[in-house]
Amino acid sequence: MKSYRKELWFNTPTRRAFINITPEVEACVRASGMTEGLVLVNAMHISASVFINDDERGLHQDFEMWLEKLAPEKPYAQYAHNGAEDNADAHLKRTIMGREVVVALTGGKLDFGPWEQIFYDEFDGKRRKRALVKIIGE
Repeated sequence: MKSYRKELWFNTPTRRAFINITPEVEACVRASGMTEGLVLVNAMHISASVFINDDERGLHQDFEMWLEKLAPEKPYAQYAHNGAEDNADAHLKRTIMGREVVVALTGGKLDFGPWEQIFYDEFDGKRRKRALVKIIGE
């Protein structure tokens, strides 16, 4: 069994952003030289998420509105965590959307269902953060 590791770095100009990282993950698969195995992609920060869904702008707006209802950014004083930082909502949103995804690697390609894409979701941006791609297989 072989393994491959790469960090994908992001610096979003906005506090929140949905970024389709499928092309970058596919590039990692090609660079790994593997054709069968598992691909793990996880956010390496506790205020960001990696998830799989459709790349459709309306759906992303729906996610944004839904998450903001569940864990509104403001008022900052509503959260015990907020003190030196104002990102308690980002931690909660990350918990809701998840930390990582695992995708089967079959025939050298990500084994997706229809419309599936991998997203990095930033909830407390404007600074440099990363996601990890780890591939194990043959």
